[in-house]
Amino acid sequence: MPRTPLPLISALLAACVLAACSSTPEDKTAGWSPDKIYSEARDELNGSSYDKAIPLLEKLEGRAAGTPLAQQAQLEKAYAQYKNGDKAQAVATLDRFMKLHPASPAYDYALYLKGLVNFNDNLGLFSWISRQDLSERDQKAAKDSFEALRELVTRFPQSRYTPDARQRMTYIVNSLAQYEVHVARYYFDHGAYVAAISRAQNAIHDYKEVPAAEEALYILVRSYDALGMTQLRDDATRVLQASYPNSTMLQSGFKARENPWWKFW
Repeated sequence: MPRTPLPLISALLAACVLAACSSTPEDKTAGWSPDKIYSEARDELNGSSYDKAIPLLEKLEGRAAGTPLAQQAQLEKAYAQYKNGDKAQAVATLDRFMKLHPASPAYDYALYLKGLVNFNDNLGLFSWISRQDLSERDQKAAKDSFEALRELVTRFPQSRYTPDARQRMTYIVNSLAQYEVHVARYYFDHGAYVAAISRAQNAIHDYKEVPAAEEALYILVRSYDALGMTQLRDDATRVLQASYPNSTMLQSGFKARENPWWKFW
């Protein structure tokens, strides 16, 4: 069998290496200093080009490893991922930051940002536009947001982010309570009165002093009445009247609650 001359093999190998190199994207940051990379990343962030900022911040993490600038890059990458719609990646970045830097002076901001990632401020506050209500959607994100904000408020009561975190926590609690009432009313409308009672009781017992409690009590009154449980119906009626002396639900029914609580938040 004829053998390929060695010079030809060398030439072919060289050609393959050159082809591979030509297909590798050029790293425009190769000669940049960490400060230069950060400056470019900030420009992209300020221009809302989050997809372009993320890889620059990842480069900066590696180039400035072990420095405060690398920590800043991590946080700003999480923010860019959040704004870019990559919520799972943003949470992963923040969890990694908090694990690696438990004593960081920016730890409170990391918790706050984690709370923001899972806090959906559009559906609750402006849902009159889309006819969607945060309380009618999956509550896992709301609960995750609440836990991050609660840790912030507990560990860093003097943080600049704590006042806003408290307001968001109140909103989330109201939303979770309203979710229980929404489900309770669904069961009531479909004649599942025992299930309606259970969910209404959850709203009353698990979430104290929330706007949704009025409707929860009314659902109890109506559900007990439908089941012929007159004593419990009367007890729930007395609690409703005592807790909400100006309530019109017993006269007007569900129409009295047509304006959701979150429109006034």
